[in-house]
Amino acid sequence: MFVLSVKRRLAVCAMPVLGLLAVMGVGHAQPNGPASATGQAAQSPTRFVDGIAAVVNKQVITLYQLEQELKAAKAQLAMQNIQAPDDDTLRRQVLQRMITEELIRQEARRLNVGVSDAQLDQAVANIAQRNNMSEAQLRAEIEKSGVTWDYYRQSLRQEILTDLVRQREVDSRIMISDGEVDAFLRSQSVTGGFVGGGQPTAGAPAGQAPAQASPMQPLGLAQILIQVPESASPSQVEEYRREAQDALARIKAGADFAAVAAAVSDGPGALEGGDMGVRPAQGWPDLFLQAVQNLSANEVSDIIRSGNGFHILKVTTRGPGPQQSAQQQMPPPPEVDSRANEMAAVFQSEGPMMVTQTRARHILIKIDQATSDERARTRLEDIRQRVLAGEDFADLARRYSEDASAPLGGDLGWLSPGETVPPFEQAMDNLQPGEISEPVRTPFGWHLITVQERRTEDMEEEFKRMRAREVLFERQVGPAFDDWLGRVRAQAYIDNRLDPRGNQLNRN
Repeated sequence: MFVLSVKRRLAVCAMPVLGLLAVMGVGHAQPNGPASATGQAAQSPTRFVDGIAAVVNKQVITLYQLEQELKAAKAQLAMQNIQAPDDDTLRRQVLQRMITEELIRQEARRLNVGVSDAQLDQAVANIAQRNNMSEAQLRAEIEKSGVTWDYYRQSLRQEILTDLVRQREVDSRIMISDGEVDAFLRSQSVTGGFVGGGQPTAGAPAGQAPAQASPMQPLGLAQILIQVPESASPSQVEEYRREAQDALARIKAGADFAAVAAAVSDGPGALEGGDMGVRPAQGWPDLFLQAVQNLSANEVSDIIRSGNGFHILKVTTRGPGPQQSAQQQMPPPPEVDSRANEMAAVFQSEGPMMVTQTRARHILIKIDQATSDERARTRLEDIRQRVLAGEDFADLARRYSEDASAPLGGDLGWLSPGETVPPFEQAMDNLQPGEISEPVRTPFGWHLITVQERRTEDMEEEFKRMRAREVLFERQVGPAFDDWLGRVRAQAYIDNRLDPRGNQLNRN
């Protein structure tokens, strides 16, 4: 079934390069001032005659593209009040980000996944709406920051593309069992604190009592990651450990965490000050929870080791109330914080929870090597006209749908809010019983949707189970995406001409 996706968000970032997944901008779009950036390129000491900054498989990233991204990164850091590192350090960080983006674009082409102009326009409209402004006002805010509108749209397109690839390659492979959900719900009866916690960590201030909180209360984290390749020798591991120790020493001496993250972190959100967002506490990996269980907001953990490297964590938000990340951007990201509060309220609520359910059918045409995006949409438009002319939707679903529901005439049963991906749910919610949608694009392909009926039911238990499943999913999806990206890097040819260490990290 295509519809079951506990990862419900789709690129709701509010500024380029500052999305919920901490994915990055695009090397082909240009911020303001290309002439000045070219001048910088001519003066920088790190230069090569052929004008190539990196090669990713057969794709070249030029020095000119790198300088455009460098300028945009400086504007982004200034907008977040994060001190930028020196140009050479920032240039290396930006190039690593561009390499990651290029790998994702290449994977998207392999999967035949793309972002249409219509999808991009809808994302822009959604962002404007969530920030209570018109699209014209959003554009004015973007350009006021020193970023062109074209660059913003290209960055947003990259972020949506990354989300779509992640959904195809990672989300669909994460399975949460009923047993895991049962165990999670039982854990909610534990009074106070984090499950499995209670012992002070090395990062807790001396004499301070543990910062107890509900496992479902919002918790925001930022990280500095010093990545360690799988092939690293013991001496190399110690070198990376010393880098992490040096970063922690700088923070303890008074350096700003976000500035240190921007300078040294190998994490995907380095240029956002390491910000990883806000989620219910138990949505974070156990390793992170144990490291921060005794920390209050704005406190920093000791160094922790994972399979990915050495981490330093900062608590940016803890507990209920307005959940603004320490690296606040303008306009603010609208969804991650409210959903964290929403889930906390769900698990603390008692009594009936009345939910409107929809019974719907759909016809799915998938996008693959044989069926282009445009061809799939055209096929569904033809099928829609046949339904409007009197043919039976269920019969056409049995004949043409490529979803597992085809033998059932496309019947998806009763759907509760949050059980389908956002584009599908939004289109379905806009239909009255008996109506048929226009073709709708989701990560799974193109759909026609018809609503059969609606009802209101007490879904307290089901809703809590669904939210528990989502929290457990959130806990797994980040590490799973990192693992997937690591495999993609390991299989790729990457020649980073500015940072030989970057080549080692990409060939682990």
